[in-house]
Amino acid sequence: MVKVVEIQEVGGPEVLRFVDSKLDAPGPGQVRVANRAIGLNYIDTYHRSGLYPLPLPTGIGLEGAGVVESVGEGVDLSVGDRVAYCAAGFGAYSEAILLPAERLVPLPDGIDFDTAAAVLLKGATVEYLLQRLYPLQSGQLTLFPAAAGGVGLLFGQWASALGAEVIGTVSTEAKRELALANGYAHCFLSDEPDLVGKVREITRGKMLPVVYDGVGAATFTDSLDCLAPRGMMVSFGNASGSPPPFDLQQLSARGSLFITRPSLMAYVASKEEMRESAAAVFDRVLDGRIKVTVAQRYPLAEVQRAHAELEARRTVGSSLLIP
Repeated sequence: MVKVVEIQEVGGPEVLRFVDSKLDAPGPGQVRVANRAIGLNYIDTYHRSGLYPLPLPTGIGLEGAGVVESVGEGVDLSVGDRVAYCAAGFGAYSEAILLPAERLVPLPDGIDFDTAAAVLLKGATVEYLLQRLYPLQSGQLTLFPAAAGGVGLLFGQWASALGAEVIGTVSTEAKRELALANGYAHCFLSDEPDLVGKVREITRGKMLPVVYDGVGAATFTDSLDCLAPRGMMVSFGNASGSPPPFDLQQLSARGSLFITRPSLMAYVASKEEMRESAAAVFDRVLDGRIKVTVAQRYPLAEVQRAHAELEARRTVGSSLLIP
């Protein structure tokens, strides 16, 4: 038996249950991993709340790092290997988990469990946003709301290393200082008026070629209004709720804009894509181009508190659950 977190109904943090569960031996192509650190991501709250529906009852959590305990037939990993995973299925909130071997990423020397669990999903998200969805170029300007979150801090560092100039928004002065220390050239408080006017001033009226918006309803309209004609709106999350229904004719009226709603899973769908994305993330951690801020660590048994603090925006950087 292992301890796991499961939900039998959707709702607030109180629906997260810490229970015993039987874990089978791995079958063909499977690996059993003993988790050493588990990533806490905002998308987990979408699954718990029902915003992104899952069949119930279900485990929860997409990201972790640990040690291979046992392997099934046809697996290219060995007992004792250090591995990490994300976008491999649900159930990372657990002491141990069965996973498809092809979704696991071997950890390079120099990457510990905490770092891997804190950076892989968020870093792979930044990798596809910046390098494959809309390849941001040196000298370009962009906007990223929620700049002091786990994804936001990595985004600022990565984009800055590319030579881009990044504008961020945050909810507190302390978070503003943190964002500015992590690659953002400009950062405004989210309750300040006229973000669009500030962007117009920074860009001297040219506005932005692309906005990466993971906040959703609260920022959607401002993000659109910050785009230059033929600009790209990348709406990749709903931290404040889903944007309202949108008339596509508005894209024409605002200057023939583009809009996309991507997911990480679509960009790391194959074993090769997953490992290439992970390698890009780990390389940047190892050479210092990006630094991982693990600001919160919670015992797995305190998962309800972890979710409550994440949703209340009382966290910064990355958060971990520790089995």
